[in-house]
Amino acid sequence: MDSFCQLSQVEAFARLGCNEHGLSSGEARSRLKKYGRNTIRTNTGNSACRLFLSQFKSPVTLLLIVAALLSAGLGDVADTVIILIIVLISSCLGFWQEKGAANAVSALLKLVRLHCDVLRDGAKKAVPAEEAVPGDIVILTAGDIIPGDCLILTSQELFTDEAAFTGETYPVEKNAGLLATGTSLAKRSNSLLMGSHVISGKATALIIKTGTATEFGKISAGLQSALPPTEFERGIRRFGYLLMEITLLLVIIIFAINVFLHKPVLDSLLFSLALSVGLTPQLLPAIISVNLATGARRMAKQKVIVKRLSAIENFGSMDILCSDKTGTITEGKVVLKDTLDTSGNHSDKVLLYSWLNASLQQGFHNPIDAAICAAYKEEQSTYTVQTEIPYDFIRKRLTIQVRNDKTNLAITKGALTNVLEVCSQFETAHGKLVPMSTGKNVILKRYEELSEAGFRTLGVAYKNGSSDIDFTRENEKEMIFVGFITLFDPPKANVAETISQMNGLGVRLKIITGDNALIAKSLALELGMKDPRILTGAGLQKMSDAALIHQAPLTHIFAEVEPNQKERIISALKKAGHVK
Repeated sequence: MDSFCQLSQVEAFARLGCNEHGLSSGEARSRLKKYGRNTIRTNTGNSACRLFLSQFKSPVTLLLIVAALLSAGLGDVADTVIILIIVLISSCLGFWQEKGAANAVSALLKLVRLHCDVLRDGAKKAVPAEEAVPGDIVILTAGDIIPGDCLILTSQELFTDEAAFTGETYPVEKNAGLLATGTSLAKRSNSLLMGSHVISGKATALIIKTGTATEFGKISAGLQSALPPTEFERGIRRFGYLLMEITLLLVIIIFAINVFLHKPVLDSLLFSLALSVGLTPQLLPAIISVNLATGARRMAKQKVIVKRLSAIENFGSMDILCSDKTGTITEGKVVLKDTLDTSGNHSDKVLLYSWLNASLQQGFHNPIDAAICAAYKEEQSTYTVQTEIPYDFIRKRLTIQVRNDKTNLAITKGALTNVLEVCSQFETAHGKLVPMSTGKNVILKRYEELSEAGFRTLGVAYKNGSSDIDFTRENEKEMIFVGFITLFDPPKANVAETISQMNGLGVRLKIITGDNALIAKSLALELGMKDPRILTGAGLQKMSDAALIHQAPLTHIFAEVEPNQKERIISALKKAGHVK
């Protein structure tokens, strides 16, 4: 069941053999045995042994081991012991560093043991997230980690954070419903993904997939597969093979010369073998390991964990840096850019009305409201709340009625098109009220311009109210559109300067994000990229591997991409001969 967003609740229950009352405890135990524990971690019982043995796979190390065996065969015990000690020390250095990094990661994972609320035997029960199984009905509230890939059964003002999958800074709206087969990951509004979490609202959801079968598990499986050799490892391997070839060639030539000069064959062979031992660079592995370990310690002081020593040199020789956008290049938080009137100029009135709506509402407190409140620097107002109409997925707006000694207002904030549909007039920059029919197209055009500039844009409207009558949904009509709220995710401080320095060092930046292409392009222009070339996930899906290998080095921004496509991009850049 690769995709389940197209399933109705009845079909989903039928496929999983369960119902709306959840599983019995016995059935849950049976399914836990069938599907395994809900974890993406693999068994690492013998990983230490494998990690230690992997230190001996370098051709240089193998050459030294052969040299030690030859020394032993020639009766030179001292050389044998010295060579083996050097090999062991260099291998132990690499093992100690990489094992320590692996232990540090494991220790971090053990700090948190997650639980989730599920229906078992018809009642709500808290169970470890690792024991959740397909067919469980999970009950979610704000702050909960989603324990598996789920189909939403019911929801109330549900917003989740899916930045790990889509790179989207803003919370994602979720609600029950049917979607078309093959809907992209970022647009599956009726699905919840393991690895994301609930920002606000409530929901009940049917767990469809757990563990490595989830989208998050597939990403993890790709990361846990055998790691390809780094450019440094390839270089050392090539150097090792070169040493082997040179040593073998010299041994053959010297042996042939000795035989040609009528030296005893046995003495000639022993002399050639002794020479091969002498030609072997015994200290090379130790020197490499000591230098890389020193680099790892220096990076540890900068709070960087090095899992593979060979990656340090690779890091220094890269020519392309692939980076996510949200939280890496940008701050990963929502910031108010400006509040604008219908002419596109700054408006203190729009800021005040936006702040009243955001600060006084009692429902869903989200990053957008927090950004508006943070941007309002005036003293606290004298307004109090009379009534509130909460946000919902149908209206996509929130209305709050406020009052003070002089004024009574109903203020609406939300998705621009949904705000406009309840407005009969709009207010000009000079306070004049104009029929909406004469200016709606201009407002929509300005909205498109703001969106293309990379801003998340909301609309604000108001209507005079009465202290004697509470504002209701039926009263959300004939309102006055007053302006726009623009929000964005700002780039981190000095990031443009850092990118410029990278370019000076011969390192090019590739932005790979699940975010909107226009937003990504706007950020790239702000960072100093000129005429950035963009490839979207939809275009990537239609492109062959050969075409991608050609196009990837020429592309600056990969936008609206899904997690599995990111791996394909990295692979294409590597095949094109670039170091990342």
